[in-house]
Amino acid sequence: MAKQPESDAVTIDEKSIVTVLADDIIFKGTLSFKTSLMIKGTFEGEIDATGELVIGDKAVVKANIKSDTIVCYGRIEGNVEAKKSIIFARSSQISGDIKTPDLVIQSGCRFNGNCTMTTASAAAPAATPAPASGLPPKK
Repeated sequence: MAKQPESDAVTIDEKSIVTVLADDIIFKGTLSFKTSLMIKGTFEGEIDATGELVIGDKAVVKANIKSDTIVCYGRIEGNVEAKKSIIFARSSQISGDIKTPDLVIQSGCRFNGNCTMTTASAAAPAATPAPASGLPPKK
């Protein structure tokens, strides 16, 4: 799927993506998927998924997006939430708020919005905080 080589460029192996909406497609509605989807054209609506979403460099997505993993090369207008990670490549433009436990924004990306860093949804339970005194709790 998405890999970030040492050259600091994000590359996508398009052969590993299950579904591709081609660059000549204009789609309006609600998208829901469990595997991987790449949008190369224009989409307007809602995306609620549990797979990996890839937005191509010429794609325009006007939607609120929820997915496990999101990689963007194109343009997003809307709020973006990922359970695992978001990668914004240098060619991407984002207007909206984002929420994710893991975020990569490459130099050159234009992001206008608020960012909330969360904990990973599959993370281990949080440890019990130490008392304010710094001493271990009495048993």
